[in-house]
Amino acid sequence: MSPPRLLAAALATLAALFLASPAPGRAAEQVLHLYSARHYPSDEALFARFTALTGIRVSRIEGKEDELLERIKSEGARGPADVFLTVDAARLGQAEALGLFAPLRSRLLEERIPAHLRQPTWAAFSTRARVIVLRKGLDPALARDYEDLARPALKGKVCVRSGSHPYNLSLGSALIAHLGEARTEEWARGLVANLARAPKGGDTDQIRAVAAGECQVALANSYYVARLMRSDKAEDREVMARVTVVWPNQGNRGVHLNVSGGGILRSAPHPEAALRFLEFLASDEAQAHFADGNNEWPVVRTAVTHNPALEALGPFRADGLDVAALSRNTAQAQKLYDRAGWR
Repeated sequence: MSPPRLLAAALATLAALFLASPAPGRAAEQVLHLYSARHYPSDEALFARFTALTGIRVSRIEGKEDELLERIKSEGARGPADVFLTVDAARLGQAEALGLFAPLRSRLLEERIPAHLRQPTWAAFSTRARVIVLRKGLDPALARDYEDLARPALKGKVCVRSGSHPYNLSLGSALIAHLGEARTEEWARGLVANLARAPKGGDTDQIRAVAAGECQVALANSYYVARLMRSDKAEDREVMARVTVVWPNQGNRGVHLNVSGGGILRSAPHPEAALRFLEFLASDEAQAHFADGNNEWPVVRTAVTHNPALEALGPFRADGLDVAALSRNTAQAQKLYDRAGWR
């Protein structure tokens, strides 16, 4: 290369280095790229607190689970995402099966998060229970356990959302682990036979249908119940005045729990920041925020919460099933639901 060209190349390199460097006296901004399928406004305060404590800004992209997973796959090894957060153990298991998560190595997470709520590549940071909602006046003895929803005594009295929704698939996965496929399919057939209407809507719609008398019994995640209990709207308070909440299976294995959690992506450009973020989510402060901000239960037992709705729901026995079973049995749950006609 000729001397003029060597000089030009050197000047170009120096210019690039100058432009890439922070201004004197200013440190380079640290950024964590988060892909999140959690759609809760309360998370904004949680992420802002992480930034205040660490100086690491959280750049978040929100979307539906399948869309985000497809985006992560298509972006490949050069993708910007550091952490993937979502709800439902089956969805987290799907990301793990696709090889998107890196091994999660953290003594802090191992110490703070119970073993049955974490996997080698991801961890749960909050839980939600799948409760039974009854219209007041119905004999509670008719629906004490999930299995009771298939009893002939409840024919024409049950409302539920689609069997293909992950919340119901995870419940089916848990039942397969406890009862086996044959008994779970028998249960699903009995539940379908008891439906007051075709499955439709979300969990809040099921609670409202019970309050309106369209049905007498429904399944719903606990945080939807707590959300209505804490609502400032008179119509929401009226809904809750007409229903009661049952913790299923308290005489045996305990109520089914699903989770919200996340992991560090294998392609993460900032793995150290990603680990700091996940460890922050396991802190007492963040754990209390999950409860007080979004009506979820913390996974860390030492977290102190001040959510009047969760307190009003009272203590319960939780199913200690390993979350791996919830993702492992999802495909079988979908097949038997299809056979049972739970669409």
